[in-house]
Amino acid sequence: MNNILKMMGQFKDIQGKIEEMKESIVLLEAEGNSGGGLISVRLNGKHMLTGVKIDSSLLCQENAEMLEDLIIAAHSDAHQKIEDLVAAKTQEITSGLPIPPGMKFPF
Repeated sequence: MNNILKMMGQFKDIQGKIEEMKESIVLLEAEGNSGGGLISVRLNGKHMLTGVKIDSSLLCQENAEMLEDLIIAAHSDAHQKIEDLVAAKTQEITSGLPIPPGMKFPF
C-alpha cells in the first residue's frame, strides 16, 4: 500500500514537472543562419517560425533559387538548435524523476 501511495506522489511530481517543462519550452528561441549570416531565421520552442532576416544583397531575381536554398538551410540550423535546447531543458527539469531514459515527450 505504501508503494502505491509513493508512486502516486511521484506521478503528481512528474505531472507538475511536465507542466513546468511545457511552459518553459514555449519560451525558448533559437536562431539559425546560412550563407555566412546573410539569412537568419528564428524558431520558438514549439518550432514555430518567429522571424526571418534576409540581407538586402540577396534580394534580386537572379538570386531567387539560392535564396530559397539558404532559407531552408537556415531553418534546418534553427530546428536543430531548438531540438538541442528542448532536450537540455527536458533533462534539466526531469532529472531525478523516475522517467525511462530516452522517453520523448510529445511537445
